[in-house]
Amino acid sequence: MLTPRVPVLLVLLAAPGLVTPWPWPWLAGVVGLLAVAVGLDLALAGSVADLWAERAGDRRVRAGGTATVRLRVGNRGVRPVRGVIRDAWVPSAGARSTPDATTPVTIEPGEAVEVVTELTPTRRGDRPAVRVTVRSYGPFGLAFRQTSRRRSRRLTPPWTLRVLAPFHSRRFLPEKLSRLRVIEGQVVVRGRGQGTEFDSLREYVVGDDVRSIDWRATARAEHVMVRDWRPERDRRVLCVLDTGRTSAARVGDEPRLDAAIDASLLLATLAIHAGDRVDLLAVDTQVRASVSTGHRRSLPPALVDATATLTPALAETDFGRVVSEVCDRARRRALVVLFTTLEPAALGEGLLPVLPRLLARHRVVVASVTDPELTQLVTQRGSVPDLYTAAAAARTLAARQRVRAALVRHGVRVVEAPPETFAAAVADAYLDLKAAGRL
Repeated sequence: MLTPRVPVLLVLLAAPGLVTPWPWPWLAGVVGLLAVAVGLDLALAGSVADLWAERAGDRRVRAGGTATVRLRVGNRGVRPVRGVIRDAWVPSAGARSTPDATTPVTIEPGEAVEVVTELTPTRRGDRPAVRVTVRSYGPFGLAFRQTSRRRSRRLTPPWTLRVLAPFHSRRFLPEKLSRLRVIEGQVVVRGRGQGTEFDSLREYVVGDDVRSIDWRATARAEHVMVRDWRPERDRRVLCVLDTGRTSAARVGDEPRLDAAIDASLLLATLAIHAGDRVDLLAVDTQVRASVSTGHRRSLPPALVDATATLTPALAETDFGRVVSEVCDRARRRALVVLFTTLEPAALGEGLLPVLPRLLARHRVVVASVTDPELTQLVTQRGSVPDLYTAAAAARTLAARQRVRAALVRHGVRVVEAPPETFAAAVADAYLDLKAAGRL
């Protein structure tokens, strides 16, 4: 292929011949000379077929963070390759390479150069490397060789960067863990409800609740004996993410599904620290993800990876399928936290008919993100269009309130909060149930 130098040289060399009596022979001579120079330049250019490439670097990064991937391109040929290297990624990866595709590099025979690419993705999911393209220039800069599409695919080392959920709600984790320690009795706090499972017997001391006295043990012993209690442990918490069409709606700056993922990560971290088992289930018309943490002391990578690739499906959620999957996976009593929206069309016709079957075996919490803009729209009265908008917003809020009341009548705990405090509200609901021994 030719570089922009060729037409420039053609114009410069052909211009003097236009004033001669024989312009056409002059032009033919210039074209022939340039053709020989281009052919010689192309023959002396390093071969791109003798190149090899390999990658190393980060495989995972949180959204908003920066990952570094290094690409090494080596030369097996006998001539140096002078040119440029372009390491292309998908646009959402936010790639920035050093050296970039405009900086010339030289790869000597038997040596390799390194291209460092910094990736700053803004959305979660998998971000693959697309193609490595190398352009090798001749010594005169008149022609170049470039890897073809097929050869570029062979040269490109496969690499995928997994972008995890940003987990903004971890700022609430120290506060929630502190409250959990109070519930577990690791901090000296007097009060009722610090435990729900029998732990041991000990002698009565002044200040103990007389309702904790074990009279049978007291009759057998010489002193008054009281029961020690501990919080519930080894309970099961099942986070169910609704990935149907309603999860694609944006609340604030992010989709509902992203807010639900953030809250589920905080809840899972808190429950694991509390000694409970956490499972994750993402369902719409089919199961999108299913992860069981087992007995762990930290958030497992499998759960974080499963939430990274979830995307909303443009289909109505099959709540019959949701209930069936929950009952199949959790045969013993569990706390089921359903992250969805209080939409009458979705819950009124989908969830409420099958809810008794779920409540017969499990305790259910429905968590929904509220849109602060709806409340603001209700108060607008500036013009006639604003009045219609306010009426529509009020009607939507009233419908959500009816769905909430129906869920509460069935014995479901409903958690509603704006995106900024949604994860904290879900964690508080879990801690309230744990403190009361109702998991």
